[in-house]
Amino acid sequence: MKKIVSSLVVAGMLTFSFSNFTNAQEEPAAEGDSTEMAEGMEADSGAVENTEPVEETDLEAQEEVVSTTDDAAEEESTDEEAGFTSTLKKKFIEGDPFWMGIVLIALIIGIALCIERIVYLNLSSINTKKFIAAIEDALASGGVEEAKEICRNTRGPIASIFYQGLSRTDEGLEAVEKTVVAYGGVQMGLLEKGVSWISLFIALAPMLGFMGTVIGMIQAFEKIVEDGQVSPITVAGGIQVALLTTVFGLISAIILQIFYNYIVSKVDGIVNEMENASITLVDMMIKYKIAK
Repeated sequence: MKKIVSSLVVAGMLTFSFSNFTNAQEEPAAEGDSTEMAEGMEADSGAVENTEPVEETDLEAQEEVVSTTDDAAEEESTDEEAGFTSTLKKKFIEGDPFWMGIVLIALIIGIALCIERIVYLNLSSINTKKFIAAIEDALASGGVEEAKEICRNTRGPIASIFYQGLSRTDEGLEAVEKTVVAYGGVQMGLLEKGVSWISLFIALAPMLGFMGTVIGMIQAFEKIVEDGQVSPITVAGGIQVALLTTVFGLISAIILQIFYNYIVSKVDGIVNEMENASITLVDMMIKYKIAK
């Protein structure tokens, strides 16, 4: 029994001493690992600190490259605008300033007439449905004078036609119809005023350009006769100068033609609204027994 107890005591002492020895070896290793980790973190922070100036330098370099690119793009656009303007002036002078100037005057006058017509037609356009609804409400309540007041306070040919028709209610329905038709023709003439002059300049601009071309060709052949020989440079230069007037005349005609087509379509739309509104006015007078 004593031997067994003594054996157990010896085994326990050996186990305890072995565990202490193992812990003693693990603690220096852990301290070494923590030291290595700390040194690694310091090295990493140092690397980060060292890379920050490099990143800032790269950003500054990129910003300088972008600003340089923007400046170069602005300079290119400015050079293109200046180049286009100088080229246009050069071609204008080469095409004989006299004939080019005449075509330019025709273009300016034509555009001025187009702008005047466009402004007039836009002012003549109104909300027809809203206007007719207001007139119908006034006639439903029996107020012809109220309807006439609405017409006086509304711009455009439709309001003028309604006012003239309402002014003839005492003379009967037939008189109202004749007045509406007659005054509608007057308003149509006002809408189309100046359109014929626009068509004139549309035809005149290319004709003036062709005339400048023909005269330039005549001058080129006269120079050939004076020199007594056919020089390709003389002929080519004269033809180039002569054709510039034709090009400018055609460009002017195209611009005016676009405005002309818009104006004509606008006039047609207003005329259609006038005709429909006139028919509606007569129907309302019959419905509410305003005129007999």
